[in-house]
Amino acid sequence: MPNFAILCPGSFDYISNKTGNMLIRYRPQDVCCVIDPDKSGQTAQGILGYGGKIPVVSNFYEAKDYSPNALVIGSSSQGGRISEAYRKEITAAIKTGCDIYNGMHQFLKDDPELAILAKKKSITINDIRCPSDSPHFPKGSWKKRKTKVMLIVGTDCNTGKMTTGWEISERLKKRGKNVQFVGTGQTGIMLAGNGVPIDAVVADFMSGELEHAVEVVDDHMDLIIVEGQGALTNVYYAGVTLGLMYGAMPDYMIMTDEPGRTLDVSNNKMVSIGDVMKLHLSLMKHFKPSQFLGINLLTYKMDEELALKEIKKIGVNYQLPTTDLVRFGNNKLIDHIEQEIFC
Repeated sequence: MPNFAILCPGSFDYISNKTGNMLIRYRPQDVCCVIDPDKSGQTAQGILGYGGKIPVVSNFYEAKDYSPNALVIGSSSQGGRISEAYRKEITAAIKTGCDIYNGMHQFLKDDPELAILAKKKSITINDIRCPSDSPHFPKGSWKKRKTKVMLIVGTDCNTGKMTTGWEISERLKKRGKNVQFVGTGQTGIMLAGNGVPIDAVVADFMSGELEHAVEVVDDHMDLIIVEGQGALTNVYYAGVTLGLMYGAMPDYMIMTDEPGRTLDVSNNKMVSIGDVMKLHLSLMKHFKPSQFLGINLLTYKMDEELALKEIKKIGVNYQLPTTDLVRFGNNKLIDHIEQEIFC
């Protein structure tokens, strides 16, 4: 069994350490410590509000006290490059015999020094964002698809799309539904054990790769949930979002948003939930009908009273079940999904 040390120097917070945080939330028994010198001496619970007594240490030398056998790069810098601070800790982990899980765009297998050291120590480097050597071009298999597909989308990056998809998947499974989650980023792929690193795929093959990932899922599944990426209204990542949409050709969508965010991650004005939903439906209508089944909000920064008021207001405005699944539970969202898809 893995015993992960999570590497996130200078970035152990609720949003920057996306991959690490999801392991702490959903697989805490597999995480032994977090490496961030800025937060050393604290615990995951104290910083994130979950994770219990998982300790934060300064470096891999201190992490060795907790007997890790794998190092996960928990955060990802813009552009996905490995800094010298990261490289130092990765080298120390390899020397100790830890497998490496890397979600950056910079592949460690291509690094001569680290690759030779890994071979010498008989450890495995897992470059999660490494795309297929035989990319798939779209072929329109969605036209004959039997299993329904749900895509998680958002008003911006970092609005909780991966968490929303995973939470819906796990909650439906507990209700006896056969649901398959398809990861499209390093975090989702690590949790689900399947998927495609969509932002590492050549643009011409994005929709084809996702179509293939959906196609290979057992057609006896009740529902396939596809992890979303980026946002159609974000100038940095709109291309990835559109590739996912046309690869998934979703029957259903869930919108995600962080209330109170005025500027998106590209420093442009946020677009309203309603306008973003209209844009998605407009892009889909030429191919097939699709519909939104609900809205999930990221309310971490809001106090409870304000968050609940915002959830109620947005639900009324858009006439869709709305909640923060992690913080406040189903609030009719899962009931509505079950009724629309399975009844």
